[in-house]
Amino acid sequence: MGKIIAIANQKGGVGKTTTAVNLAASLGVLEKKVLLIDADPQANATSGLGIDVETVEYGTYQLLEHTISAKDAIISTDSPNLDLIPAHIDLVAIEIELVDKDQREYMMKQAISDLRDSYDYILIDCAPSLGLLTLNALTAADSVIIPIQCEYFALEGLGKLLNTIKSVQKIHNANLDIEGMLLTMYDSRLRLSNQVVEEVRKHFSDMVFDTIIQRNVRLSEAPSYGESIIKYDASSKGATNYLNLANEVVKKNKEIA
Repeated sequence: MGKIIAIANQKGGVGKTTTAVNLAASLGVLEKKVLLIDADPQANATSGLGIDVETVEYGTYQLLEHTISAKDAIISTDSPNLDLIPAHIDLVAIEIELVDKDQREYMMKQAISDLRDSYDYILIDCAPSLGLLTLNALTAADSVIIPIQCEYFALEGLGKLLNTIKSVQKIHNANLDIEGMLLTMYDSRLRLSNQVVEEVRKHFSDMVFDTIIQRNVRLSEAPSYGESIIKYDASSKGATNYLNLANEVVKKNKEIA
């Protein structure tokens, strides 16, 4: 049965979508069957995998509205073993439309429950907010990966996210676990980057992935070509980092199993 992992942090620009796309592609290369769900109205995960957002007919919006089945929203990508449920700007309206519905936090959980047996991993790329979309993702997920950038305000807002995770565990999803905290945008030349790594490891020790995602030009370029880093430049530092992360996730889940 597949594992559902949300990738969440309400701060923007911390590497959520970069992580969602490249971890999904890396798991696919490791011969795991992967589904990536784009739950961000900016639809960057969709365009980052080479899908023209304007041509998206069915996606996360229709999935949460329950107007189509999850299987009808799935499209295949050029990455091996990787499928996608795309997003479109219309997803921005979903928070307003769901607000007066019963069980509104469970819409995604209900919609994707049948997909578990078809995939090894289902990754959800969350919007940079703690709104209803992210709440739906956390309620549907087994665990959450929290990207933390190695910069000055890294820990700002993290308490708020951890409180949200606690309240989701209490009210909606008792089994929600933290898969790990992922340090991103690391630059070994900067003293600040090293301080952030030290600080995060000191506070959260075992909850932090061993893998650190380093700043890498090729990693920044890949989305503009609609490709994962694995496809764009498999020999780059960014590709190595994400393959290491994928191996760490697989190993961790084998040990749990």
